[in-house]
Amino acid sequence: MMRLNDDLTVRTAVHAGGMDWVPSPSPGVERRMLSRIGDEKARATSIVRYAAGSRFPTHGHPGGEEFLVLDGVFQDETGDFPAGTYVRNPPGTAHAPGSVPGCVIFVKLWQFRADDQTRVVLQPGEGEALPVRPGVERALSLFADGHEEVRLEDWRPDSEVRVTNPQGLELLIVAGGFIEKGEAFHSQSWLRLPAGQDLVVRTGGQGARVWLKAGPLLHPDVCAF
Repeated sequence: MMRLNDDLTVRTAVHAGGMDWVPSPSPGVERRMLSRIGDEKARATSIVRYAAGSRFPTHGHPGGEEFLVLDGVFQDETGDFPAGTYVRNPPGTAHAPGSVPGCVIFVKLWQFRADDQTRVVLQPGEGEALPVRPGVERALSLFADGHEEVRLEDWRPDSEVRVTNPQGLELLIVAGGFIEKGEAFHSQSWLRLPAGQDLVVRTGGQGARVWLKAGPLLHPDVCAF
């Protein structure tokens, strides 16, 4: 069984933008693996690229699926999801994903709580506007249920941004970049911090667009794998 970045007690950073793409079992679909426990059936966090015209056969998600479209248009039998779309497919759902024009998505599999049955589809720009903190230009709540909160934030250029972290924090840079603990983060960089390690960053001249998830890094009642 593959185990990649599975220690949730330590700070973990992966700069996926510079990684090679790894083929999946479906032709034209490739992955950059960020964290993984398992082989093809896995509790996984990945960046996945669909070549134009590629697709996966119909398959289920017993542990749920959460994704953000980073580029292109992701498609399945429920519709088209352009860049910036956020989707949560709860445990027990199934689909046949693909992309006629091609796309890149950030996806998390088998990380839902067992009783989370909420399907979410937010098109680009949708979400509840949140009050902004110092250094933050815009903040949208994509999902919040008392167990975890998912946000998309735009951080101002050349600014210090702080995020408190009482339970656990995970983020992906969608665009721009920042410096954290002397380490440079760019588009497709992923950072995971255990509870108690607050985030303090300094953005660059382009600022940063960041997907953030605050909550336990693994829910105590996560779907059994």
